[in-house]
Amino acid sequence: MNNHSLDGKAIVYCQGAFNTPEGKTAHGLVRFTERFEIVGIIDQTYAGLDAGQVLDKKSNGILIYKDLESAYAHLETEKVVPTNFVIGLAPDGGRLPENAKNEIRKALTLGLNIASGLHDFISNDNEFVQLAEENRCHITDVRKTPDRDKLHFFTGEIENVSALKLAILGTDSAVGKRTTAWIIVHGLRKAGYKAEMIGTGQTAWMQGAKYSMIMDSCINDFVSGEIEHAIVSAWKNEKPDVIVIEGQGSLMNPAYPGGFEILAAGRPDFVLLQHAPRRLEYDGFPGYKLHSLKEQINAIQTISGKRVIAITLNHELMTSEKEIKEACQIITNESGLPCFDVLAFGGDDLIESIKKYVK
Repeated sequence: MNNHSLDGKAIVYCQGAFNTPEGKTAHGLVRFTERFEIVGIIDQTYAGLDAGQVLDKKSNGILIYKDLESAYAHLETEKVVPTNFVIGLAPDGGRLPENAKNEIRKALTLGLNIASGLHDFISNDNEFVQLAEENRCHITDVRKTPDRDKLHFFTGEIENVSALKLAILGTDSAVGKRTTAWIIVHGLRKAGYKAEMIGTGQTAWMQGAKYSMIMDSCINDFVSGEIEHAIVSAWKNEKPDVIVIEGQGSLMNPAYPGGFEILAAGRPDFVLLQHAPRRLEYDGFPGYKLHSLKEQINAIQTISGKRVIAITLNHELMTSEKEIKEACQIITNESGLPCFDVLAFGGDDLIESIKKYVK
Protein backbone atom coordinates (compact mmCIF):
# COMPACT_ATOMS: atom_id res chain seq x y z
CA MET A 1 0.00 0.00 0.00
CA ASN A 2 1.10 3.55 -0.69
CA ASN A 3 1.95 5.61 2.40
CA HIS A 4 2.09 8.91 0.50
CA SER A 5 -1.64 9.28 -0.11
CA LEU A 6 -3.11 12.61 -1.20
CA ASP A 7 -6.72 11.98 -0.26
CA GLY A 8 -6.63 9.50 2.62
CA LYS A 9 -7.61 5.90 3.23
CA ALA A 10 -10.16 4.32 0.90
CA ILE A 11 -12.38 1.28 0.53
CA VAL A 12 -12.91 0.31 -3.12
CA TYR A 13 -16.30 -1.04 -4.20
CA CYS A 14 -16.01 -3.74 -6.87
CA GLN A 15 -18.91 -6.07 -6.13
CA GLY A 16 -19.04 -8.97 -8.60
CA ALA A 17 -16.34 -7.52 -10.86
CA PHE A 18 -12.94 -7.95 -9.21
CA ASN A 19 -10.50 -9.94 -11.35
CA THR A 20 -12.66 -9.31 -14.45
CA PRO A 21 -12.33 -6.62 -17.16
CA GLU A 22 -15.18 -4.68 -15.47
CA GLY A 23 -13.04 -4.30 -12.34
CA LYS A 24 -10.12 -2.55 -14.02
CA THR A 25 -10.46 0.64 -11.96
CA ALA A 26 -10.18 -1.39 -8.76
CA HIS A 27 -7.25 -3.31 -10.26
CA GLY A 28 -5.38 -0.09 -10.99
CA LEU A 29 -5.90 1.14 -7.44
CA VAL A 30 -4.77 -2.18 -5.95
CA ARG A 31 -1.58 -2.08 -8.01
CA PHE A 32 -0.70 1.58 -7.53
CA THR A 33 -2.13 4.90 -6.41
CA GLU A 34 -0.69 8.11 -5.03
CA ARG A 35 -4.13 9.65 -4.47
CA PHE A 36 -5.49 7.16 -1.92
CA GLU A 37 -4.25 4.58 0.54
CA ILE A 38 -6.31 1.51 -0.32
CA VAL A 39 -7.31 -0.37 2.85
CA GLY A 40 -9.92 -2.78 1.48
CA ILE A 41 -11.82 -4.06 -1.56
CA ILE A 42 -15.50 -5.06 -1.60
CA ASP A 43 -16.40 -8.13 -3.64
CA GLN A 44 -18.13 -11.09 -2.05
CA THR A 45 -16.71 -13.45 -4.71
CA TYR A 46 -13.22 -13.21 -3.17
CA ALA A 47 -14.10 -12.21 0.40
CA GLY A 48 -11.35 -13.07 2.87
CA LEU A 49 -8.58 -13.16 0.27
CA ASP A 50 -5.67 -10.81 -0.40
CA ALA A 51 -6.43 -8.53 -3.38
CA GLY A 52 -2.87 -8.60 -4.72
CA GLN A 53 -2.77 -12.39 -4.50
CA VAL A 54 -6.06 -12.72 -6.42
CA LEU A 55 -5.02 -10.22 -9.09
CA ASP A 56 -1.30 -10.82 -9.62
CA LYS A 57 -0.41 -13.73 -7.32
CA LYS A 58 1.55 -11.22 -5.19
CA SER A 59 0.18 -10.49 -1.72
CA ASN A 60 -0.03 -6.80 -0.82
CA GLY A 61 -1.98 -6.77 2.45
CA ILE A 62 -5.21 -5.34 0.96
CA LEU A 63 -8.05 -7.55 2.17
CA ILE A 64 -11.24 -8.24 0.19
CA TYR A 65 -14.54 -8.01 2.11
CA LYS A 66 -18.05 -9.22 1.28
CA ASP A 67 -19.73 -5.82 1.91
CA LEU A 68 -19.21 -2.36 3.38
CA GLU A 69 -20.47 -3.24 6.88
CA SER A 70 -17.97 -6.05 7.36
CA ALA A 71 -15.16 -3.97 5.86
CA TYR A 72 -15.83 -0.92 8.01
CA ALA A 73 -16.29 -2.95 11.21
CA HIS A 74 -13.01 -4.83 10.71
CA LEU A 75 -11.04 -1.73 9.73
CA GLU A 76 -12.40 0.13 12.78
CA THR A 77 -11.10 -2.59 15.08
CA GLU A 78 -7.74 -2.39 13.29
CA LYS A 79 -7.78 1.41 13.79
CA VAL A 80 -7.50 1.87 10.01
CA VAL A 81 -10.63 3.97 9.54
CA PRO A 82 -11.26 4.91 5.89
CA THR A 83 -12.46 8.34 4.81
CA ASN A 84 -13.27 7.48 1.18
CA PHE A 85 -15.53 5.06 -0.68
CA VAL A 86 -14.27 4.66 -4.26
CA ILE A 87 -16.34 3.05 -7.02
CA GLY A 88 -13.90 0.60 -8.59
CA LEU A 89 -16.25 -0.66 -11.29
CA ALA A 90 -15.67 -0.03 -14.99
CA PRO A 91 -18.70 -1.59 -16.74
CA ASP A 92 -19.39 -1.15 -20.45
CA GLY A 93 -21.07 2.22 -20.88
CA GLY A 94 -19.98 3.36 -17.41
CA ARG A 95 -23.43 2.90 -15.84
CA LEU A 96 -23.97 2.62 -12.09
CA PRO A 97 -25.44 -0.80 -11.16
CA GLU A 98 -28.60 -0.65 -9.04
CA ASN A 99 -27.08 -2.83 -6.31
CA ALA A 100 -24.30 -0.27 -5.80
CA LYS A 101 -26.72 2.46 -4.75
CA ASN A 102 -27.50 0.91 -1.36
CA GLU A 103 -23.79 0.63 -0.56
CA ILE A 104 -23.32 4.28 -1.54
CA ARG A 105 -26.13 5.26 0.86
CA LYS A 106 -24.41 3.34 3.65
CA ALA A 107 -21.04 4.92 2.83
CA LEU A 108 -22.49 8.44 2.92
CA THR A 109 -24.27 7.68 6.19
CA LEU A 110 -20.90 6.67 7.63
CA GLY A 111 -19.51 10.02 6.48
CA LEU A 112 -17.30 8.59 3.74
CA ASN A 113 -16.44 10.76 0.75
CA ILE A 114 -17.51 9.21 -2.57
CA ALA A 115 -15.28 9.10 -5.65
CA SER A 116 -16.73 7.66 -8.84
CA GLY A 117 -15.50 7.46 -12.40
CA LEU A 118 -18.78 6.27 -13.92
CA HIS A 119 -20.90 8.13 -16.47
CA ASP A 120 -23.89 8.01 -14.08
CA PHE A 121 -23.08 10.99 -11.87
CA ILE A 122 -23.70 10.37 -8.19
CA SER A 123 -23.81 14.12 -7.55
CA ASN A 124 -26.90 14.34 -9.79
CA ASP A 125 -28.89 12.22 -7.30
CA ASN A 126 -30.66 14.52 -4.84
CA GLU A 127 -30.85 11.84 -2.16
CA PHE A 128 -27.08 11.26 -2.28
CA VAL A 129 -26.36 15.00 -2.28
CA GLN A 130 -28.56 15.48 0.79
CA LEU A 131 -26.90 12.57 2.61
CA ALA A 132 -23.49 14.03 1.82
CA GLU A 133 -24.51 17.42 3.23
CA GLU A 134 -26.01 15.85 6.36
CA ASN A 135 -22.88 13.80 7.03
CA ARG A 136 -20.35 16.47 6.01
CA CYS A 137 -18.72 14.52 3.22
CA HIS A 138 -18.31 15.21 -0.48
CA ILE A 139 -18.99 13.49 -3.80
CA THR A 140 -16.46 13.58 -6.64
CA ASP A 141 -17.67 12.52 -10.10
CA VAL A 142 -14.37 12.20 -11.93
CA ARG A 143 -16.01 12.04 -15.36
CA LYS A 144 -18.01 15.24 -14.89
CA THR A 145 -16.79 17.51 -17.67
CA PRO A 146 -15.54 20.99 -16.72
CA ASP A 147 -17.49 23.99 -18.01
CA ARG A 148 -16.73 24.68 -21.66
CA ASP A 149 -14.95 27.94 -20.89
CA LYS A 150 -12.37 25.89 -18.98
CA LEU A 151 -11.73 23.47 -21.87
CA HIS A 152 -8.92 23.91 -24.39
CA PHE A 153 -8.94 23.80 -28.20
CA PHE A 154 -5.99 22.38 -30.14
CA THR A 155 -3.38 25.07 -30.88
CA GLY A 156 -0.31 23.31 -32.28
CA GLU A 157 1.76 24.30 -29.23
CA ILE A 158 2.59 20.62 -28.79
CA GLU A 159 5.18 21.02 -31.57
CA ASN A 160 7.36 22.87 -29.02
CA VAL A 161 7.55 19.81 -26.75
CA SER A 162 11.00 18.30 -27.21
CA ALA A 163 10.70 15.41 -24.75
CA LEU A 164 10.37 11.88 -26.10
CA LYS A 165 6.65 11.15 -26.34
CA LEU A 166 5.55 7.52 -26.14
CA ALA A 167 1.93 6.47 -26.68
CA ILE A 168 0.86 3.20 -25.04
CA LEU A 169 -1.93 2.09 -27.35
CA GLY A 170 -3.73 -1.25 -27.40
CA THR A 171 -5.40 -3.75 -29.68
CA ASP A 172 -8.54 -3.62 -27.50
CA SER A 173 -10.09 -1.87 -24.51
CA ALA A 174 -9.42 -3.16 -20.97
CA VAL A 175 -6.18 -4.76 -22.16
CA GLY A 176 -3.70 -3.26 -19.68
CA LYS A 177 -2.48 -0.06 -21.35
CA ARG A 178 -2.62 2.07 -18.21
CA THR A 179 -0.80 -0.48 -16.04
CA THR A 180 1.95 -0.80 -18.64
CA ALA A 181 2.20 3.00 -18.91
CA TRP A 182 2.74 3.32 -15.14
CA ILE A 183 5.34 0.52 -15.14
CA ILE A 184 7.24 2.36 -17.90
CA VAL A 185 7.05 5.69 -16.03
CA HIS A 186 8.28 4.13 -12.78
CA GLY A 187 10.98 2.15 -14.64
CA LEU A 188 12.28 5.27 -16.37
CA ARG A 189 12.37 7.18 -13.08
CA LYS A 190 14.26 4.32 -11.44
CA ALA A 191 16.74 4.45 -14.33
CA GLY A 192 17.40 8.14 -13.64
CA TYR A 193 15.15 9.80 -16.21
CA LYS A 194 12.44 12.38 -15.55
CA ALA A 195 9.21 10.80 -16.80
CA GLU A 196 5.61 12.02 -16.66
CA MET A 197 2.39 10.10 -17.20
CA ILE A 198 -0.45 11.66 -19.18
CA GLY A 199 -3.65 10.09 -17.89
CA THR A 200 -6.56 9.87 -20.31
CA GLY A 201 -9.10 7.97 -18.19
CA GLN A 202 -10.74 8.14 -14.79
CA THR A 203 -8.56 5.45 -13.20
CA ALA A 204 -5.31 7.26 -13.98
CA TRP A 205 -6.76 10.32 -12.24
CA MET A 206 -7.70 8.18 -9.24
CA GLN A 207 -4.16 6.82 -9.19
CA GLY A 208 -2.83 10.36 -8.92
CA ALA A 209 -1.69 11.17 -12.46
CA LYS A 210 -0.91 14.88 -12.13
CA TYR A 211 -1.50 15.65 -15.81
CA SER A 212 -4.79 14.10 -16.87
CA MET A 213 -7.85 14.53 -19.02
CA ILE A 214 -10.76 12.13 -19.21
CA MET A 215 -11.16 11.45 -22.86
CA ASP A 216 -14.41 9.50 -23.07
CA SER A 217 -16.47 12.16 -21.28
CA CYS A 218 -14.90 15.20 -22.93
CA ILE A 219 -16.92 17.14 -25.52
CA ASN A 220 -15.61 16.04 -28.91
CA ASP A 221 -14.49 19.47 -30.13
CA PHE A 222 -12.13 19.75 -27.16
CA VAL A 223 -10.68 16.22 -26.93
CA SER A 224 -7.62 17.05 -29.04
CA GLY A 225 -7.08 20.33 -27.21
CA GLU A 226 -7.31 18.70 -23.79
CA ILE A 227 -4.81 15.99 -24.78
CA GLU A 228 -2.44 18.67 -26.08
CA HIS A 229 -2.95 20.85 -23.00
CA ALA A 230 -2.10 17.99 -20.61
CA ILE A 231 1.10 17.16 -22.52
CA VAL A 232 2.19 20.78 -22.91
CA SER A 233 1.49 21.46 -19.21
CA ALA A 234 3.59 18.46 -18.18
CA TRP A 235 6.38 19.65 -20.46
CA LYS A 236 6.34 23.25 -19.25
CA ASN A 237 6.03 22.46 -15.55
CA GLU A 238 8.22 19.36 -15.17
CA LYS A 239 10.68 19.47 -18.11
CA PRO A 240 10.66 15.65 -18.36
CA ASP A 241 12.92 13.53 -20.56
CA VAL A 242 9.99 11.26 -21.47
CA ILE A 243 6.23 11.77 -21.59
CA VAL A 244 4.16 8.57 -21.54
CA ILE A 245 0.61 8.88 -22.90
CA GLU A 246 -1.98 6.39 -21.68
CA GLY A 247 -4.05 4.98 -24.55
CA GLN A 248 -7.82 4.50 -24.66
CA GLY A 249 -9.71 1.70 -26.41
CA SER A 250 -8.12 0.81 -29.74
CA LEU A 251 -8.25 2.11 -33.29
CA MET A 252 -10.67 -0.56 -34.46
CA ASN A 253 -12.73 -1.20 -31.32
CA PRO A 254 -16.37 -0.64 -32.38
CA ALA A 255 -17.27 1.22 -29.17
CA TYR A 256 -13.98 2.81 -28.07
CA PRO A 257 -11.89 3.91 -31.06
CA GLY A 258 -9.93 6.29 -28.85
CA GLY A 259 -6.51 5.85 -30.38
CA PHE A 260 -7.21 8.28 -33.24
CA GLU A 261 -7.21 11.42 -31.07
CA ILE A 262 -4.12 10.35 -29.16
CA LEU A 263 -2.17 9.86 -32.38
CA ALA A 264 -3.48 13.07 -33.96
CA ALA A 265 -3.22 15.42 -30.97
CA GLY A 266 -0.61 13.72 -28.79
CA ARG A 267 1.85 13.57 -31.70
CA PRO A 268 3.81 10.66 -30.19
CA ASP A 269 7.31 9.95 -31.46
CA PHE A 270 6.75 6.21 -31.12
CA VAL A 271 4.01 3.78 -30.13
CA LEU A 272 4.09 0.74 -27.88
CA LEU A 273 1.17 -1.62 -28.49
CA GLN A 274 -0.48 -3.67 -25.73
CA HIS A 275 -1.95 -6.97 -26.94
CA ALA A 276 -3.76 -9.98 -25.47
CA PRO A 277 -3.08 -12.80 -27.96
CA ARG A 278 -5.65 -15.17 -26.42
CA ARG A 279 -8.43 -12.63 -26.95
CA LEU A 280 -10.42 -13.38 -30.11
CA GLU A 281 -13.23 -10.78 -29.97
CA TYR A 282 -13.40 -7.16 -28.88
CA ASP A 283 -14.03 -6.91 -25.14
CA GLY A 284 -17.77 -6.90 -24.40
CA PHE A 285 -18.80 -7.32 -28.04
CA PRO A 286 -19.32 -10.98 -29.01
CA GLY A 287 -19.25 -11.46 -32.76
CA TYR A 288 -16.85 -8.57 -33.33
CA LYS A 289 -13.66 -10.36 -34.24
CA LEU A 290 -10.45 -8.75 -33.04
CA HIS A 291 -8.37 -7.47 -35.93
CA SER A 292 -5.00 -9.18 -36.21
CA LEU A 293 -1.90 -7.69 -34.62
CA LYS A 294 -0.44 -7.11 -38.10
CA GLU A 295 -3.55 -5.17 -39.21
CA GLN A 296 -3.50 -3.04 -36.07
CA ILE A 297 0.20 -2.20 -36.35
CA ASN A 298 -0.31 -1.26 -40.00
CA ALA A 299 -3.29 0.95 -39.14
CA ILE A 300 -1.36 2.84 -36.44
CA GLN A 301 1.65 3.39 -38.66
CA THR A 302 -0.44 4.39 -41.68
CA ILE A 303 -2.52 6.90 -39.73
CA SER A 304 0.28 8.49 -37.72
CA GLY A 305 3.42 7.88 -39.75
CA LYS A 306 5.03 6.78 -36.47
CA ARG A 307 6.59 3.41 -35.77
CA VAL A 308 5.36 0.81 -33.32
CA ILE A 309 8.63 -0.08 -31.57
CA ALA A 310 7.50 -2.87 -29.24
CA ILE A 311 4.59 -5.08 -28.25
CA THR A 312 3.63 -5.38 -24.59
CA LEU A 313 1.82 -8.58 -23.70
CA ASN A 314 -1.33 -9.09 -21.67
CA HIS A 315 -1.08 -12.69 -20.47
CA GLU A 316 -4.77 -13.29 -19.77
CA LEU A 317 -5.78 -16.98 -20.14
CA MET A 318 -2.11 -18.01 -19.82
CA THR A 319 -1.17 -20.09 -16.81
CA SER A 320 2.62 -20.39 -16.78
CA GLU A 321 5.78 -18.38 -17.39
CA LYS A 322 6.69 -20.84 -20.15
CA GLU A 323 3.42 -20.12 -21.96
CA ILE A 324 3.96 -16.36 -21.63
CA LYS A 325 7.51 -16.54 -22.99
CA GLU A 326 6.37 -18.69 -25.91
CA ALA A 327 3.60 -16.19 -26.70
CA CYS A 328 6.13 -13.34 -26.70
CA GLN A 329 8.40 -15.28 -29.06
CA ILE A 330 5.53 -16.03 -31.45
CA ILE A 331 4.65 -12.32 -31.56
CA THR A 332 8.28 -11.37 -32.21
CA ASN A 333 8.54 -13.95 -34.99
CA GLU A 334 5.33 -12.71 -36.63
CA SER A 335 5.82 -8.96 -36.20
CA GLY A 336 9.58 -8.55 -36.12
CA LEU A 337 9.14 -6.48 -32.94
CA PRO A 338 10.40 -7.18 -29.42
CA CYS A 339 7.64 -8.34 -27.05
CA PHE A 340 7.62 -7.81 -23.28
CA ASP A 341 5.27 -8.87 -20.49
CA VAL A 342 6.01 -6.16 -17.93
CA LEU A 343 3.36 -7.33 -15.47
CA ALA A 344 4.77 -10.85 -15.31
CA PHE A 345 8.49 -10.08 -15.55
CA GLY A 346 8.92 -6.40 -14.69
CA GLY A 347 9.84 -3.53 -16.97
CA ASP A 348 13.66 -3.56 -16.92
CA ASP A 349 14.14 -5.11 -20.36
CA LEU A 350 11.59 -2.79 -21.94
CA ILE A 351 13.20 0.25 -20.29
CA GLU A 352 16.57 -0.79 -21.74
CA SER A 353 15.02 -0.89 -25.21
CA ILE A 354 13.43 2.56 -24.72
CA LYS A 355 16.65 4.26 -23.56
CA LYS A 356 18.08 4.53 -27.09
CA TYR A 357 15.11 6.68 -28.14
CA VAL A 358 15.43 9.26 -25.34
CA LYS A 359 16.43 12.59 -26.87
